[in-house]
Amino acid sequence: MLVYLRLLSESFHFALQALKNNKLRTFLSLLGVTIGIFSIIAVLSAVDSLDAKFKKDLSALDKNTAFLLRFPFGPSDIPQWKLEQFPDVKYDEYVYLKSSLNTVEDVAFQVWAPHESIKYEGETAKEINTVPISYEFANIQKLDFEEGRFYNEAESNSGSPVVVLGYEVVQKLFGGSSPIGKQVRMYGQRFTVIGVLKKQGKGLFGDSNDTSAFLPVNYIRHRYGDNAASFTPVILMKPKADVEAQEFKGEVSQKMRLYRGIKPGDIDNFFVNILAGFAEALDQVIGVLNLVGWIIAGFSLLVGGFGIANIMFVSVKERTHLIGIQKSLGAKNRFILMQFLFESVILCLFGGAIGLLMVWGTTVILTKALEFEFVLSLYNVFFGTFLAVFIGLISGIVPALMASRLDPVEAIRTGI
Repeated sequence: MLVYLRLLSESFHFALQALKNNKLRTFLSLLGVTIGIFSIIAVLSAVDSLDAKFKKDLSALDKNTAFLLRFPFGPSDIPQWKLEQFPDVKYDEYVYLKSSLNTVEDVAFQVWAPHESIKYEGETAKEINTVPISYEFANIQKLDFEEGRFYNEAESNSGSPVVVLGYEVVQKLFGGSSPIGKQVRMYGQRFTVIGVLKKQGKGLFGDSNDTSAFLPVNYIRHRYGDNAASFTPVILMKPKADVEAQEFKGEVSQKMRLYRGIKPGDIDNFFVNILAGFAEALDQVIGVLNLVGWIIAGFSLLVGGFGIANIMFVSVKERTHLIGIQKSLGAKNRFILMQFLFESVILCLFGGAIGLLMVWGTTVILTKALEFEFVLSLYNVFFGTFLAVFIGLISGIVPALMASRLDPVEAIRTGI
């Protein structure tokens, strides 16, 4: 054991000497490993960060939550011209589904609306994501309140001018003061603030709750009617916990076909988009990004491996005389082999450590600049270290074998 510890110490010493004596050559050789480790770990960290953000944004909604509207969330075999002829979902259909579905826990009616400006005294918050939706939304999506509450059934049904604001909207309009009970102006009318949501952070799917304002959907219906071109109605449905997604989707489709009088053999003129299918599509995207990252980084790692092999061949050449002396004094082949393998691994670890430090620095800078949390996980640190060791072993094995098989007499004579 002590022999191998001494061997590791000597290999570390030789690696340092290589760095000191041939700075430019060693730097260029390590550059490939550094770039390779940086590339693959940076890509893996970015993909992991995106995946974590996806899951965080989707966690507020049950994965079986369904969106009923006139177009699909993904590709469809139906021609675009035919999709444009499909009718929008109606408020009456929301009422019907809410009372007739056996597998549903909650149903909400929403209209996707254009952004609006919200004013309070001299302050204006522009491009706010307005969310006109019925009161059941608070049961479908998890909402964390800083203070106040969501509007109730009576306020929702009557279309009362009340509003729940996101964190950033409140900061823009009210600064540090409480907005509860105060009135803001939007859609040309005063709305009473009854709730403030906790800070959520930026979302990957458009606007987050921080820049949103929730108001009763019936206010919009009473003011603009049910056929306004700038609004897209959608019905949100949360199935019961013990109901399979496909069973739920089948019941919704059956009820809608019956309500709309669609004849047997005719296609549905609506789409039941299950959130779980969207999550699966995102997982596929994550997989593709990982694959692309591996392909790109693979070339860098290959170049880095050749660079390390080159420096090890030179190291064997320069120390041929020393190898001959060691073998003449009794050093076995495996001792010489391990000496050069350790040196190769240590050099790669230097390059890998620099690459990991670059990734860490990049994650810190991007997190502050973009307000998006990039994470360098402990798993990726260990994986980067393992890759560096693996490259060192692969790159150093041939030079190490060559060194271990040198004839001691010929080696000493070569060095004279």
